[in-house]
Amino acid sequence: MQEFDTKLLKQLYVPPTGSHKGQNGKLLLIGGSHLFHASTLWALDIASKIVDMVFYASVPENNEIVQKTKEEFRNGIVIQQIDLEHYINEADAILIGPGMERTESKEARAKSKEQKIEEILNLEDEGEKTYFLTKYLLQKYPQKKWIIDAGALQMLEPEWLKPLNGNAVLTPHKKEFERVFGGVIPAPRPSEALREGGKAGIQNKEDWILNQVQNDNIVANFAKKYNCTVLLKGPDDIVCSSIECCRISGGNAGMTKGGTGDVLAGLVAALATKNDLYLSACVGSFINKKAGEKLFEKVGYYFNSSDLVSEIPQVMKELLNI
Repeated sequence: MQEFDTKLLKQLYVPPTGSHKGQNGKLLLIGGSHLFHASTLWALDIASKIVDMVFYASVPENNEIVQKTKEEFRNGIVIQQIDLEHYINEADAILIGPGMERTESKEARAKSKEQKIEEILNLEDEGEKTYFLTKYLLQKYPQKKWIIDAGALQMLEPEWLKPLNGNAVLTPHKKEFERVFGGVIPAPRPSEALREGGKAGIQNKEDWILNQVQNDNIVANFAKKYNCTVLLKGPDDIVCSSIECCRISGGNAGMTKGGTGDVLAGLVAALATKNDLYLSACVGSFINKKAGEKLFEKVGYYFNSSDLVSEIPQVMKELLNI
């Protein structure tokens, strides 16, 4: 698998001089629950720094939180979930899943009755609501660009992806990938010392290489089978579309903290409003890791997701030579 080529950065859309409000991307963010609040805010924060407009749809509690901090994303619009479909038509891309709950109940998946969106939004079980809302929206709007993360990803039935005809990016970590696709991802990359032939869990460098090839093939096969783009998060991120793959190395252990995945999802989704999905996933992963490395130079491992959000714009400016 090829490593990330920095030439891809030159393909990224940059707002042209003289452009007007709304021309540089509109993103719809669907997420949050009564249990999880911060996830959507991290995704919203980074996206609002990149696109012209973010439409934010969550449960009432989260909507109220965002309303109070609206000055931080002046082009954002807080909308009611019942109005989702209107804004789907206007958005260039949709991020669904950060902060949404999931359910282990097999009864939810067994229900075959087609439901109207009003009925779905009134479901008391928020895990069931995630399942049916994700299914409803993907099936009704297959022509839109979808970035599927966290709760929506965990409730996803892989067969929903095929009708999207390549219009979806999935952002799983190892456990989420196994939950959705059923494929088992071998242990993540060992330490740099082990890469050079050490023996901390994998016997030698050859075994490490074999381990990575297995991961690459598993992700590539599922991306091809379901005609989607998969961004498998890890010490090395693996991004595969149905026709090509890329490995993105870098980052550090400071990026294991809660919320960094939400930042990545928001970043990829924002880029996807004006770029190809595979390009958005590869470049988003690269920028995210570079921001983590910059923070490590300043404070070591001791940074959080909000710090990552603040660092990304500066990293983008440097990488894109703006």
